[in-house]
Amino acid sequence: MRQSPEFFETTRTGEVLSRLTTDTTLIQTVVGTSISLALRNTLLFFGGLVMLFVTSPRLTSIILGLLVLVVLPIVLFGRRVRKLSRDSQDRIADASAVAGEILNAMPTVQAFTREGHESSRFGTEVEGAFSTAMRRIRARATLTMLAIVLVFGSIVFVLWLGAHAVLQGTMTGGDLGQFILYAGIVAGSVGALSEVMGDAQRAAGATERLLELLGAQSEIQDPLQPKALPARTENGARVTLDDVTFAYPSRLDEAALSHLALDIRPGETVAVVGPSGAGKTTLFQLLLRFYDPQSGSILLDGVDVRDLSLQTLRGAVGIVPQDTVIFSLDAMENIRYGRPDASDDEVIAAARMAAAHDFIERLPQGYSSFLGERGVRLSGGQRQRIAIARALLKNPPLLLLDEATSALDAESERLVQRALEAAMVGRTTIIIAHRLATVQRADRIIVLDEGKIVESGTHAELIALRGVYANLAALQFQTHAPVAA
Repeated sequence: MRQSPEFFETTRTGEVLSRLTTDTTLIQTVVGTSISLALRNTLLFFGGLVMLFVTSPRLTSIILGLLVLVVLPIVLFGRRVRKLSRDSQDRIADASAVAGEILNAMPTVQAFTREGHESSRFGTEVEGAFSTAMRRIRARATLTMLAIVLVFGSIVFVLWLGAHAVLQGTMTGGDLGQFILYAGIVAGSVGALSEVMGDAQRAAGATERLLELLGAQSEIQDPLQPKALPARTENGARVTLDDVTFAYPSRLDEAALSHLALDIRPGETVAVVGPSGAGKTTLFQLLLRFYDPQSGSILLDGVDVRDLSLQTLRGAVGIVPQDTVIFSLDAMENIRYGRPDASDDEVIAAARMAAAHDFIERLPQGYSSFLGERGVRLSGGQRQRIAIARALLKNPPLLLLDEATSALDAESERLVQRALEAAMVGRTTIIIAHRLATVQRADRIIVLDEGKIVESGTHAELIALRGVYANLAALQFQTHAPVAA
């Protein structure tokens, strides 16, 4: 939960889920069953060993000497079992990841009639997991067989020596019978312990994967002595970017933002436009401190965001993302996610502001209606209005809108645009928009291209410049112009 986005760029969700479920279940089995078995047989082993010494110290010493030779190959082979156990868990995780991906994309899979292909892809992953599991089972069976053969072979050899001792008169038949009984107890306990060892090696592989997950450290950490933000003003927050340069960890040689300098006054509405890949979304990710810039600084009300706790920083920022996230909850709780302590009346007021109240009321149970996994029971526009209501309920001093009206029809967009304009009062707002019609009323428009600010001004000023913005505007408005008959 505390990892940065960089972690999720390189780790699949199915992999994490496998470690949290399959691996923990495996460890639970070992802890719940194998440990009690191990304790019981350890007691039998040492008790039997003591009685063997009492019965015949000479023969027992020979057994112990042979056991040292027996244990060494068992330990070495156990390492192979442990490695194969980890590989087996990894393959199961891969199969889980593929299954999760396919299930999440089921409408697309069915629309393109790729059911057979995806079934085959999942089958390939399962076969891979099965073959790895078979290798692990063979190795574990070999380990158990090796332990039993070597241990019982050693005991049979010692008993042969004992039989000779009886024939020579240095040992009685009763002592030998007693020695055989204790040797059987010791051998049986060693065989059981070898089984437990196989389980333990498998659990060790699962534990390694879990500890690796638990030990992963995010690059984004709270400062040791976090600062507090100044008291909130009536106009919202001031945002300052001072010579910010940033490149994603996976593409360090390609700057997403380059020497970016920007000062946004409290209460100002700034629109950020530009071609795809210009760095617009990256700007939002830096403001939320999902990443830290390689150079330069970002200030919120004069405080460097790296000096703020993540709770304080993100608590002061509300965002409406382009890809709306709807949780498997009812409508009321989905909006309340923005502020868990909000009352029902406050939730409904936020829904009204986001033009979501009417369609929520028409749902079968109104605000208590379950919205389906990932909001499948809602249209794209309805999901987006839920997200807008969630951000408005939070009532942050800084509001980030990432294509907040991209999934709305003309009527809904008009309603939401009016709601957003009301919501922008008393806070600073930064808008990312590809549709330039939605940003014309912004106080200032920033044009990004290749991570740099190339133009800045109002809509009219930028049109007059006849630069990048004017070209974008000409393309859009020409595209949407009516075609002559």
